[in-house]
Amino acid sequence: MLSEFKKFIMRGSVLDLAIGVIIGAAFGKIVASLVNDVLMPVIGLAMGKVDFANLFINLDRSKAVETLADAKKLKVPVLAYGVFLNTIIEFLIVAFVIFIIVKQVNRFKKPEEAPAPTTKDCPECCTAIPLAAKRCPACTSALPA
Repeated sequence: MLSEFKKFIMRGSVLDLAIGVIIGAAFGKIVASLVNDVLMPVIGLAMGKVDFANLFINLDRSKAVETLADAKKLKVPVLAYGVFLNTIIEFLIVAFVIFIIVKQVNRFKKPEEAPAPTTKDCPECCTAIPLAAKRCPACTSALPA
């Protein structure tokens, strides 16, 4: 059982998947930093000095909080829609980069050849029949050689 597991792990597809997951996690951190530390401050400045990471709706009006960090510290229920907007932008960037990568990889792949046909159509009834057939099984007509 141990040798079978070793063969399974050493297959290229499993190693490729493991490497992809590790690189994807690291890439996700880079994108999160790009969104939170570069893009959103610029967008927030352009929209009148809005800090998207601190946009929230207080669901408990009896407790007044100024920042999302204060709300989390006091365990006040909030809808943190600014963080959600940041996450959506992160997702869109990751999805776009993956789209570009897949598009480039597909560009370098050779187009697959169409498999050779294994059937032909009967000239009388248009039924698909094996290439080697001498007579159509549907209409029993003799087939040309």
